[in-house]
Amino acid sequence: MTTVTVDRGELRARLRRAGDALPDASIGTVPILWTNAHDAKRWGATTILDEIVRLGYEGIQLGANFPTGASLRDELAARELRLAEVYVPLPATPDGPTAEAIDVARACLAQLHDAGGDVLCVAVDGSGDRDVVAGGADSEAAPSFSDAGWEALADLLHLIADEAAALGHPAVFHPHAATYVETLDEIDRLVDSTDPARVGICLDTGHHLVAGGDPVGAIRSLGDRTRHVHLKDVDPEVLAGLRDGAYKGHSDAVRHGLFTELGAGALDLDNVLASLAARAYDGWLMVEQDRSLGPPSESAAIGRRVLAASLRRLGSDRRMRTVA
Repeated sequence: MTTVTVDRGELRARLRRAGDALPDASIGTVPILWTNAHDAKRWGATTILDEIVRLGYEGIQLGANFPTGASLRDELAARELRLAEVYVPLPATPDGPTAEAIDVARACLAQLHDAGGDVLCVAVDGSGDRDVVAGGADSEAAPSFSDAGWEALADLLHLIADEAAALGHPAVFHPHAATYVETLDEIDRLVDSTDPARVGICLDTGHHLVAGGDPVGAIRSLGDRTRHVHLKDVDPEVLAGLRDGAYKGHSDAVRHGLFTELGAGALDLDNVLASLAARAYDGWLMVEQDRSLGPPSESAAIGRRVLAASLRRLGSDRRMRTVA
């Protein structure tokens, strides 16, 4: 594939103009869109990084098969990109995180720190027993953490957060469909059982919608605990099919387009951003789409430009109210 040379400064200036809302937030994207593509073998790490730069993003989540440590730091610096986050999937059973979970977390923290990254984004890893009930996991029949499992998770999150803080990195927890922390009640329990000074929350708007929640309301209720954001949109028809049993589970629904381009689904993007702006959010806005039905770079480009338009619209509305 031929690499397209772009003027990074000019492109980013066009996408982030004076007067846009959330001027202190940074905008990144998640490489899973390419690594989960129908033609995934085509997309090596170097090609994905070049595409992310070409589309005007400022940062990335660490992707599968990416270089690590100094090699990744050098690759990012050459493209004026930042490592926004490393995602930590904690293996778990209903009894809580497994014995291997702390080693997984420490390996991911080392990757983040060695590459000069920012946020450690921790989640419970997906499991087959929760995949099949995703979107309806609030039923009594759904497998869930025991009380001891919840206590073990909270203790582990505090340990991880403390180790991350010692290295200068914030730690956030990411509620996620098809895991033991998906439903609104599970999110509430996670929030209530962890120290807000140590463990922030990554609000993934798509997974919150799958759980039956309102991302705008979540931002308001979580307040300053929302320290990292994944902007993800959901196709309402596919979501309805997931809840009605038309798909085998969350993974099957994702393959059929559960997560769609930003602006094309059920997400109230403008009000999500307005709620973040109301509290002067200055963290990362990570545009994410787990899989696209078309070319991944087209979906990533749509997401970046829809976000730019929404930030510009929100900024203009605020200026007009000020003038009035």
